[in-house]
Amino acid sequence: MPVTGPDFLSLQARDLAASQAFYERYLGLVRSPSGPPHAVVFATTPIAFALRDIAQGTDLAGVDQPGIGAAIWLHATDVQAIHDALVADGHTIVMDPIDGPFGRTFTFADPDGYRITLHDRA
Repeated sequence: MPVTGPDFLSLQARDLAASQAFYERYLGLVRSPSGPPHAVVFATTPIAFALRDIAQGTDLAGVDQPGIGAAIWLHATDVQAIHDALVADGHTIVMDPIDGPFGRTFTFADPDGYRITLHDRA
């Protein structure tokens, strides 16, 4: 049986409540009513996106950028407004907005340092 594609994306968070608040405030994500107690699963489609407590044996404090080498892209309907809100509140923008093949696109660092790219072309 072949793999049919990605089905779930989860990031480990040092402070689950703070990360949840960040993603809800700036990206407008809404928590799904389902999910285990050690995680926050957001109601995203077509792929579920979640934050979870740090897994035993993982040391996020020991790395400058967690997830280095992985590309995490999320679709958004108003990329520029999200960018502007992040900038206004002093959050790190890794790549300024550009217009390219994926529409308006920029990359920011989340509270744990993950690099997240937003784009507006579906």
